[in-house]
Amino acid sequence: MSTHPLTTDTGELSSLPHDFPFDPTHGYDLPRLMEVGAPQGPDDFADFWRERYASALRTDTAPRIEGPWTTVDGVRVADISYTSADGVRIGGWLTVPADGEVTQGCVSAHGYGGRAAPDPWQAPPRTATIWPCLRGLGTRSLLPGVPDKSAGHVLHGIGARESYLIGGCVADVWCAATALRLLVPEAAAGLTYLGTSFGGGIGALALPWDDRFRAAGLTVPTFGNHPLRVTLPCTGSGESVRTRLAEDPSVLDVLAYFDAATAARHLSIPVHVGAALFDPSVPPPGQFAVHNALAGPRELLVLRAGHFDHPGERAETAALEEAQRRFLTAADPAGPRPTA
Repeated sequence: MSTHPLTTDTGELSSLPHDFPFDPTHGYDLPRLMEVGAPQGPDDFADFWRERYASALRTDTAPRIEGPWTTVDGVRVADISYTSADGVRIGGWLTVPADGEVTQGCVSAHGYGGRAAPDPWQAPPRTATIWPCLRGLGTRSLLPGVPDKSAGHVLHGIGARESYLIGGCVADVWCAATALRLLVPEAAAGLTYLGTSFGGGIGALALPWDDRFRAAGLTVPTFGNHPLRVTLPCTGSGESVRTRLAEDPSVLDVLAYFDAATAARHLSIPVHVGAALFDPSVPPPGQFAVHNALAGPRELLVLRAGHFDHPGERAETAALEEAQRRFLTAADPAGPRPTA
């Protein structure tokens, strides 16, 4: 699979009026965005993550179906929970095709707004999908003492790489994969991943070390190229990090281990990326840094804007979701089926 942009009609960025005190493009056009690089990272970057992954695999996830199944639009839905690293119990949902035919699995991670329900239409056909609320977030995984808003959540434990909450969220993804394979053994034939914004960045950090995954779709991924990201004002979690960095420059040493673009250097499975030219919440250079650093087959759909209401947004979102469904369906070990 070759690298090629699948662009929508981006139009003129100047046609997106806004009242932010900064330019959400940060002065980058598409050619310049395609040149954004990724930090090399600490010498023990890969060792750090491989050790954490090995530890997560030793976790007894003890997944449970909680409550009755319901059926919506041809998909069966159930509340679930499982145990992740550090003994944290994670809540979420499981969706499976109503006809019971499952040929692959998917872990789907949410943005920093959390998740109140699954979005089963996003997953490819014949897919069993687990929709976890990552620790401290959503309606199902709130934790005492952990802020549930992005501004506080992204700083929790940031004083050391061992305590940084983002590492726990990555472990939640690995343990979700384990839980899914236990709940739906057919899903073990091949796993895919979907993640948006916060979930996109978490996915980039989680996937390089986990060979159970065959393909992924990352949309407007965050945590890309922290040294550049902390220089760019935004309305998202990055602004809290910028403020903290001004008070404590050592934070950047910790963030070096949680750079989604650095991790992408190690990610060799096929990845579809939806990245935005204009985004007040996640600076576009960081999003493109993740895409540009990917070590394996990749596909790019350039979005006009992310985290921002704009003309044509609904059609753009539909095109992105269809492109990612197609991309992940191609990873189905059962292969495509002819249409009737």
